[in-house]
Amino acid sequence: MRMRSVPKTDLLVSELCLGGNVFGWSANKHESFEVLNAYAAAGGNFIDTADVYSEWKPGNVGGESESIIGEWLKSQDRDCFIIATKVAKLSTRPGLSAANIIAACEDSLRRLQVEHIDIYYSHHFDGEVPLEETLAAYEQLIATGKVRYIAASQHSADQLKKAFAIAEENDLPHYIALQNEYNLIEREQFETDSMPILQELGIGAFPFFALARGFLSGKYQPGAKIESVRAHGVEAYATEENFALIQRVSSVASEHGVSNAAVALQWLRQRPGVIAPIASARTTEQLAEITQELTLTDQEIEFIKG
Repeated sequence: MRMRSVPKTDLLVSELCLGGNVFGWSANKHESFEVLNAYAAAGGNFIDTADVYSEWKPGNVGGESESIIGEWLKSQDRDCFIIATKVAKLSTRPGLSAANIIAACEDSLRRLQVEHIDIYYSHHFDGEVPLEETLAAYEQLIATGKVRYIAASQHSADQLKKAFAIAEENDLPHYIALQNEYNLIEREQFETDSMPILQELGIGAFPFFALARGFLSGKYQPGAKIESVRAHGVEAYATEENFALIQRVSSVASEHGVSNAAVALQWLRQRPGVIAPIASARTTEQLAEITQELTLTDQEIEFIKG
């Protein structure tokens, strides 16, 4: 798998970040291990999760994804993988207060069975806690070797810019990346708000929902109903305009002999500021679709946009 450098760090990550949101939710431990093994065999080294994954499943309490990844990592060379997780959204560890960040990090380290987290995300902006307090907590974790870098998820340009200003003024750690929603369907917010600030700050992005909840894989067709626990929200994409987009993606995929998903992910990689999109897989068959490699021409990029 092709690798990319993360600006302002010494990290080298695979250009597909494997999303861990399905582990312990739609994929059980055995299925998750199969996907993780296949991802590693394909040369992938970048795994994204969160303490809240997957609290929403009946019977879960959160941390299930981290626990599965941690158990799998025991059979691997830890130093070969970049592990990212997040804090703020778990109901029992909410927000970005210093006390919560420190406690949540210890919980995540224990579940992941690792000594450090490579990228630790603020999972959303917390307007109830001073940024000085949040960033000082991260500074403590970095100083003790429990976290290498910090990043922001679901932050606006104004929020990210404010965090950078506070970090500069107080000699505190800076966020090194942004994880917001971005895909061929959901473009406007990222392209008008996120892209300019990424360029201004000199950092990159790891977009989530890179395949628009699976819609861009092409498995959703007009009039067809998909039975999947992950299909929530996809019905909103079922428009004439978006099905025309799928047809353009399919046309380019056919020319390259790859999946629709591979084309949609590569389109993101060739956008300004994007380092590695995040996509998840419940099965090894799905993983094979998202790990196919290609390069799009400028003409193909414009054709896909429509």
